[in-house]
Amino acid sequence: MQFNIPTLLTLFRVILIPFFVLAFYLPFVWAPFACAFIFFVAAITDWFDGYLARRWNQSTRFGAFLDPVADKVMVAIAMVLVVEHYHSWWVTLPAATMIAREIIISALREWMAELGKRSNVAVSWIGKVKTTAQMAALVWMLWRPNEWVEWAGIGLFMVAAVLTLWSMFQYLNAARGDLLEQ
Repeated sequence: MQFNIPTLLTLFRVILIPFFVLAFYLPFVWAPFACAFIFFVAAITDWFDGYLARRWNQSTRFGAFLDPVADKVMVAIAMVLVVEHYHSWWVTLPAATMIAREIIISALREWMAELGKRSNVAVSWIGKVKTTAQMAALVWMLWRPNEWVEWAGIGLFMVAAVLTLWSMFQYLNAARGDLLEQ
């Protein structure tokens, strides 16, 4: 296995996960900021490792496997934490929608790859916008410096849920012919 900077950044993101969870539960006034900051660093390294891997032509099989795993695990844990904190349907329902979509699209991509048609369900621009909205919303909902930021985060979280459904239907539509084929 070849280690390079993009792969090390992905591994760093995995290492951040327990510290992220620990920061969420710390009984200090600065804990929400620390938790949000760790999540923000993870989100930035997610973008940065992919950019560097493409720019420096340092994509590896291990990195290609680990990058989406690290991203999905960190985001799913963040959603579980905000659901626990807010303990309300208007946060739980969007989180459940986004987690379910990730499972559905991951399974769809795996299945399409087996058919040799993975490119039919490649990441779309709407998926990138959804991810950006989701990450920003989660940072704000984890940080919670004031009521305005919290409500903005919850609002953006709902926008991300709508974009999640939109992108899921785009992916399912792109694979419709293969899904419905006898």
